[in-house]
Amino acid sequence: MKRLAVLTGGGDCPGLNAVIRAIVKSSVRLGMEVFGIRDGFHGAVEGDFIPLGINDVSGILPRGGTILGTTNRDNPFSYRSRSSADEVPADRSGDVLRNLEENKIDALLVIGGDGSLSIALEFSQLGFPVVGIPKTIDNDVMATDLTFGFQSAVNFAQDALDRLHTTAESHHRIMILEVMGRYAGWIALYAGTAGGADVILIPEIPYNMDSIVKAVQDRIHAGKRFSIVVAAEGAKPIGGEMTVDRILEGRPEPIRLGGIGARLSDDLEKLTGLETRSTVLGHLQRGGSPLANDRILATRYGVSAVRAAIDQRFEMMVALQGNQVTLVPLKEAVNRLKLVPADDEVLLAARSVGICMGD
Repeated sequence: MKRLAVLTGGGDCPGLNAVIRAIVKSSVRLGMEVFGIRDGFHGAVEGDFIPLGINDVSGILPRGGTILGTTNRDNPFSYRSRSSADEVPADRSGDVLRNLEENKIDALLVIGGDGSLSIALEFSQLGFPVVGIPKTIDNDVMATDLTFGFQSAVNFAQDALDRLHTTAESHHRIMILEVMGRYAGWIALYAGTAGGADVILIPEIPYNMDSIVKAVQDRIHAGKRFSIVVAAEGAKPIGGEMTVDRILEGRPEPIRLGGIGARLSDDLEKLTGLETRSTVLGHLQRGGSPLANDRILATRYGVSAVRAAIDQRFEMMVALQGNQVTLVPLKEAVNRLKLVPADDEVLLAARSVGICMGD
């Protein structure tokens, strides 16, 4: 094993640069070279490879985002060039394989969520050596207890809740915080529990508006003239649908979620008579410097991925199980999302302290 390549795909999150740094530094110490691929699989198709040395990763540990750039659009197996929106998607996986061969890459390390890791699995099944590294603020990748970026996003949302508490209490309002998470409620559950929310709404538990109103009214009767609601962007009412911000034709994810906060705000103000405001954190959750825990986990993942490549443990993904970083088959990590189970300990703890989950 002489030369590795690494790319970052999908949405950005805190800790990506920490992984890249760990891959480069551990590889160089073992006498190997590392090439970075710019802008995810777009760069893999177009042949945008750059050498990465120790100096290239110096100082990037605390930086958010990714020095390589990323994209969540350019699937090589259904690729449309950015110069023509009307172009029929084509299979450009052969171009990726040729570019990897021309750059004398012995193994490819793919840092991404479910979408990027699914593409990584396809290349592995074509015979190219691949190791996956899970990342997403949503924490929805299967076969791993934790993805880096998640804890930093939760911490930011919890800090926002701390700030909303003071203004909610001062003005006797209902304050709603809408957070990311796509179809999983991990961010909302963890941030809401840590931030002392009164109501937490997640996609896994469709909500009943009567239950939310009752939770608010119970607080009023107890002398609490304000309430804090955390809503995952994928939260939905019983028998209803998720709130869609827009439809994006031709995208890997054609449905962009968003707007549940405003929807709840209108409904709750009418039903309770309390002034209600909504705050959407949006992409603020993706940015900024990673927490220490995410830096450490990312470093452990990067080092373990390099070791997996050296040991020729391909078509695998590094994963945290318990307190150990191990390897799991890529096929166990993709094509389905890790959702919050009904018996999750944090969920049960939230219920035990009186947090309304909307049901």
